[in-house]
Amino acid sequence: MKEKVAILGASNKPDRYAYKALKMLQEYGHTPLPVNPAFDEIEGVKVAKSLDELSDIDTVTLYMNPHRLEEQVDRLIRLKPKRVIFNPGTESKEIEQKLKAAGIQTTEACTLVLLRTNQFEE
Repeated sequence: MKEKVAILGASNKPDRYAYKALKMLQEYGHTPLPVNPAFDEIEGVKVAKSLDELSDIDTVTLYMNPHRLEEQVDRLIRLKPKRVIFNPGTESKEIEQKLKAAGIQTTEACTLVLLRTNQFEE
């Protein structure tokens, strides 16, 4: 099943993993929904300024350091995605525990690797 995937910390720089995730999610047939208040669009895809603008999200993939991510926890919980992926460098046991307590599945993994190895879809 193809998913609606929010990319928290989306980037318009081709060398950034968040940008590569946007392109690869498209390539694999998913619907990427970039989130970053700094951009209006990335590669023709409208960028949400906040998680509060989104609904019915299957997965949120994180590209934001844990200190900046802390302020997003309540928004993540309100959004109620089925899963949140903590990409390398975004890991936070405290945030993971809060999400799990809210019934949200968490995964520590690289979105790009999950896609390439056919482990993204569950």
